[in-house]
Amino acid sequence: MTASKLIACEIFHRTRSSIDIPVVMARKVRLEQGCLQLPGSQVEIDKFTRVFVVAIGKAAHALLTGLRNLLPPSLPATGVVAAPTLPPASWPGCDYFLCGHPLPNRASWLAGESILRLLQTADDRTLVFFLLSGGGSALAELPIDRSLTLEDVQGLYQALVTCGAPIEDMNTVRRHLSALKGGRLALAAAPATKITLAVSDVPVGKEFALASGPSLPDPTTVHDVQRVLSDYHLRAQLPAAVVRWIDAGRMPESPKPGDPGFARTHFELLLGMDDLFHAAHRAAEAHGYLCFCDNSTDDWPVEAAADSLLSQLQDWRKENLGRPVALIADGEVSSPVTGPGTGGRNSAFVLACVKKIAGRPITVLSAGTDGIDGNSPAAGAVADGTTLLRAHSLGLDPRSFFEQSNAYSFFSQLEDTIVTGPTGNNLRDLRILLAEP
Repeated sequence: MTASKLIACEIFHRTRSSIDIPVVMARKVRLEQGCLQLPGSQVEIDKFTRVFVVAIGKAAHALLTGLRNLLPPSLPATGVVAAPTLPPASWPGCDYFLCGHPLPNRASWLAGESILRLLQTADDRTLVFFLLSGGGSALAELPIDRSLTLEDVQGLYQALVTCGAPIEDMNTVRRHLSALKGGRLALAAAPATKITLAVSDVPVGKEFALASGPSLPDPTTVHDVQRVLSDYHLRAQLPAAVVRWIDAGRMPESPKPGDPGFARTHFELLLGMDDLFHAAHRAAEAHGYLCFCDNSTDDWPVEAAADSLLSQLQDWRKENLGRPVALIADGEVSSPVTGPGTGGRNSAFVLACVKKIAGRPITVLSAGTDGIDGNSPAAGAVADGTTLLRAHSLGLDPRSFFEQSNAYSFFSQLEDTIVTGPTGNNLRDLRILLAEP
């Protein structure tokens, strides 16, 4: 790799490693004299006789480690953990499920059943912790209509994750078809006191979309579901059983704000967009770049996002002549699957930039903080002004790879993929754009 690509990779890896979930939990949540001090509230835990823990998401194990470090050994805990990886060490009293993502698997289904069984035994002396992070929608699932099969649910998810819809719209549909989501887990444990500790990969203010909001009221409606199905032409892609269920008018409305089942709930965001930006900003400045952050292209089509961010980078460069500059962006871009290739939205974003930066002193990196990019084994990719020339020397046409949704294969042949494996964390995607003087 060239020096600038190595620097971009170093910024990404330093950002990712600096966001340690157990450390953040210890800083933001404290137990003092029997009272749990949360960022926005406090809960006296001495009055509870039982603790239930429901950990769902790609960061489930790290969140559980942080909570285990926090709770007193005298307070027994029982829980269910739905994650895409096995834990480094298991917590006695917890049942672990190795679940599917981006499509739910049989373990996702069994985890959903186990979670509901546990929560339905809660009473007013039970304290429930929901530990939520991105990926949770698929990792624990159960349809509200039990006549639907796992294959039906997998077909629904396949249609959603390939249609190019933003996460908020995808999860609007999931919340209305699920027995777990859209606040239904909170209502399953209605008498209990419930605390959600979250690591967010969704837009600010849209926390109800995180893991499809199992512990929060749902502001969206059945009408919104119909809008999403229409906007993304999804009806023809859905399993026939799902379409029949929707058309029969059997979809119930999800729990809404004001429902008494949410009376004893607390939601605390442990890590979100600001934490990601701050860490990346510091890492870029450590390499001497004058840096600014932007999230204006969240949910934009991938090529429009590339044009906008590169334009901003050029403007920033002109304002600071003679200095290396960096633009840090977060969020997800919309990248519908249009071919049978291997890749994801991060490598697709970088591929969309290859021709635009050819011959220029610009480097572009985009990667998922969870270490996963679509159906590829990479987190993302990196390119610079020499990438197009190198690709042509190997007979690679960037446009063809882009149209086949095959960005991973393109960058793999150039040895410019970013591979981390599952990171155990899941904030938003991170894009790093560097311009040299």
